[in-house]
Amino acid sequence: MSQGAKASEVAQMDAVNPEHGLPENFGHGFLGRVLFWIAVSFSTFQIITSFGIPLDQPFIAQATLTHFLIVIMGAWGIWIAAQAASRRKVLDGILAWLSVAVAFGLILKFGGSLPSQVVRALHVGFLCLVAGAMLANHRAGSSWLRAAGWIVGLAGFAVGLYQWALYNDLLVRSGDLNTMDLAVGVAALAILIYLVWRVMGPALPIVAGLFLAYCLFGHWLPAPLDHRGYSFDQVIEHMSFGTEGIYAVPTLVSATYIFLFILFGAFMEKAGVIDFFNDISMAVFGDKQGGPGKVCVASSALMGTVSGSGVANVVASGQFTIPLMKRFGFTSAFAGGVEATSSMGGQIMPPVMGAVAFIMAETIDVPYAKIVEAAIIPAILYFVACYLAVHLEAGKRDLVGLPKSELPNAWAELRKNWFLITPLGVLVYLLFAGYTPLFAGAVGLSLTVGLILGTAIVAGLAVPALRVAFWVGLALVSALSLAASVTLVLAVVAVLSVWSAFSGRGRMTLQGCVDAMADGARQALPVGLACAVVGIVIGTMTLTGLGTIVGNWMISIGKDNLLLALVLTMVFSLILGMGIPTIPNYIITSSLAAPILLKLDIPLIVSHMFVFYFGIMADLTPPVALAAFAAAPMAKESGLKIGVQAVKIALPGFIVPYMAVYDPTLMLQPVPGLQGTAYWIAVGYIVVKASLALGLWGVAAVGYFLKPVSWWERAWAAVAAGLLVAALPVTDEVGFVLAAFFIGFHLWHTRRTSAATVSG
Repeated sequence: MSQGAKASEVAQMDAVNPEHGLPENFGHGFLGRVLFWIAVSFSTFQIITSFGIPLDQPFIAQATLTHFLIVIMGAWGIWIAAQAASRRKVLDGILAWLSVAVAFGLILKFGGSLPSQVVRALHVGFLCLVAGAMLANHRAGSSWLRAAGWIVGLAGFAVGLYQWALYNDLLVRSGDLNTMDLAVGVAALAILIYLVWRVMGPALPIVAGLFLAYCLFGHWLPAPLDHRGYSFDQVIEHMSFGTEGIYAVPTLVSATYIFLFILFGAFMEKAGVIDFFNDISMAVFGDKQGGPGKVCVASSALMGTVSGSGVANVVASGQFTIPLMKRFGFTSAFAGGVEATSSMGGQIMPPVMGAVAFIMAETIDVPYAKIVEAAIIPAILYFVACYLAVHLEAGKRDLVGLPKSELPNAWAELRKNWFLITPLGVLVYLLFAGYTPLFAGAVGLSLTVGLILGTAIVAGLAVPALRVAFWVGLALVSALSLAASVTLVLAVVAVLSVWSAFSGRGRMTLQGCVDAMADGARQALPVGLACAVVGIVIGTMTLTGLGTIVGNWMISIGKDNLLLALVLTMVFSLILGMGIPTIPNYIITSSLAAPILLKLDIPLIVSHMFVFYFGIMADLTPPVALAAFAAAPMAKESGLKIGVQAVKIALPGFIVPYMAVYDPTLMLQPVPGLQGTAYWIAVGYIVVKASLALGLWGVAAVGYFLKPVSWWERAWAAVAAGLLVAALPVTDEVGFVLAAFFIGFHLWHTRRTSAATVSG
């Protein structure tokens, strides 16, 4: 490895994640290694509970998986003792053994099938432990502060252990908690709010604190804002125990779907899928007009199928795409804006959308595939608009693409690495075949790990025929295992892991898988903590009925003016999103606004998608614009200027939700009176109309079509686009006429100018 590559890796390790302001590592020295293995234990616990593996059920003959586990852990312990007797370093081995023992020990107390409440409590406990330790290892200026950080983290984990150890007792005394229960409940809220403040900033804790204060003191407010009043004990029990407060649905989703898909993304990255997507994007779009910008859009769209985190996409791909765009002539602000806009689109890009999609599916009780179905057309329109913005900007600046000789060959890359996307293909098939996201994610993760380990094993086989036989055999065994149960799929992965442990290349690959598990736990911090603390908002809604108060007010507005109700919802979501991430933004806004939009006859999924989209747009909208500021260091430009460019590029993100409200066919939702061919004609019509409107908006925003356009032509294009978006009588007809005249005039004027130039 070159010195430059080493320096790059070190810089990447020391880089700060914009979502939580902490470096992308666990710290140095002994405490760093301890935290690393705590993260591995966290992931191990989540994998077993998410997969729903029955450890106490017979697996082979009368032997259960617990029996196999005891034998494996015993043999592993003996091996570590032998290593220690030989005076070899065994610290990592001991920590690894303890991490696995703790994870399985927590699960075995309940016979291998933990109650949902316990899973949620331990999930939040692990999050608090990892967050407190990360703060201690990276931000503590003295040994005392470092100790304090670890103590806070351990106290947060102890809260989860309290509910794990006393689960049955807490059920019995529900509604009549004792003093110790109340003390633990207060500690749960205090520790969580403190850690979220330190990790994610003050905005979300302040919002949660205001809702908590409303529970305690809202009965003193004037009508209609007041409630009947609740005692301190009632509020603490509601928020810290049961499934209505910090352990509400968002925490459940975080502890199952979200964590599993974060791990899936981490392992896919280890497998080299991100590099594969970048190579394919470079091969297909690199030589086009403004090629580097189009590569950015395409690679971000592909990455969105694996990783649903917009800011993570900015950081991961922006290091490569932004400097490349700048080198080929795009301005710093535009390059950063393209990266921020296209990366945020990953959250709406099927099949693996952002974490919000899983929360939405659980909240409104619809299959995840239905959420994906509704998002397909808007997501395609979003990325087509980003692509068009790059194309027009490149034409305006007369920017060419990369030389073909410097680009990879698409077919060669596909032939070489096509197998990397097979887990993603299986995942997509399972999602659309009616399987739950949890099952699909479990299978996808297992296949990805099998792929990583299998690749390392095959590399050690010298005979090509053996390599072919290995892959064929692994595919058949995996298929047969999948037909039986996920447990057998995991058994196949376990066999591959043991095989890898006894070969040099395999051990390195196995260590890479362990690193991916730890990375997944660290990446889950901002999502998991946000889901837990926003449960305070949900708890306030369910306890006090605050949503009804706000709902009645907005319904009174919407009955007279639906557009005004939509605009108010958009503004509320954008303002809220300036201080908090997309997930809590969606949860809060959907709790308040989505039921109201539903009562105004907006379809269920469309009403929630409306809120979701503007939660995403908030990360692009100045003055905060988290995604834009994440791109700023790589673009070496003001985050505010990048945000302005991002808003121009992301205009479809603002337009499409409104169009879907007035015409739900844009999100493939059923419409009364439309069936069969008539329905699909309606879908085609709205797609054509939306595409034309977005194209005109792009021309108006960039100031270029086939040649630069004047200010009055830009106004003409904007008016035509606006009329196509407006859902009023004859606006479509007038919009199409204006668009046709604009395109015709521009073509005529361009040819006339070109002819004059040639003749001159």
